[in-house]
Amino acid sequence: MAFIQASVYSNVLEREVDLQIILPQQTEKIVGTSSAGASDEIPVLYLLHGMGGNHSCWERRTSIERYVADYGIAVIMPSTDLGWYTDTTYDMKYWTYVSEELPKICHELFPQISQKRENTYAAGLSMGGYGALKLALRKPENYAAIVSLSGAVLMGLEMERLFEIRGKAYWEGIFGPLDQVATSENAPLHLLEELVASGKEIPRIYLACGTEDFLYGANQGMHQAMEKLKVAHTFEEGPGDHNWQFWDEWIQRGLAWMFAEK
Repeated sequence: MAFIQASVYSNVLEREVDLQIILPQQTEKIVGTSSAGASDEIPVLYLLHGMGGNHSCWERRTSIERYVADYGIAVIMPSTDLGWYTDTTYDMKYWTYVSEELPKICHELFPQISQKRENTYAAGLSMGGYGALKLALRKPENYAAIVSLSGAVLMGLEMERLFEIRGKAYWEGIFGPLDQVATSENAPLHLLEELVASGKEIPRIYLACGTEDFLYGANQGMHQAMEKLKVAHTFEEGPGDHNWQFWDEWIQRGLAWMFAEK
């Protein structure tokens, strides 16, 4: 595998942004990491960070490069600050950047990366788990499958609980009036209901959360909502809290589920 650190300019955000990229590379005689290369139509996984993190967290705190070596995929790890993968009220369009501009930048720089739906995936933890699910529900035509680990998947409900994490002004800066979030394009449950009603094909969805995680109830709630709406998905739980010990283990399970046929 090749590991690349890049600074690129985002026209959407009007600033330099950082990326880390893992690309398949033909390697031999590297103990435990030999892998096959690819020249075109490489499947791509957009791997999103959580609050307090950035583009480097997955590489620093897990063995993600080793975990993906046998799948022959590219991994794109962007940094989106504390923007919640949302076009914020303070005019930083993190949603537009991640969902529209970032894939174009990556294909421009690495044309061997596929742009086909069946080869495009997203995953993330916490805030990034919310972002991955949001990509699936708002851009279902672009993604084959997503993995959400400990995701804030019921954003829009019980917003007052978020004040324990950051103040009200912060959340209003991201989402606008908080009493309107539940019926907005930033609420996964609302998006899910609209997507089901539209009849469009829904990407495969995998949710996982630790039973000691403060977001466990939210993930159970989304699982139950998906069951009620008859949305095919996989929900798994196990011992664990909102930490890297859980995410390091469960990203491996998520990858195995996501690429079971590869």
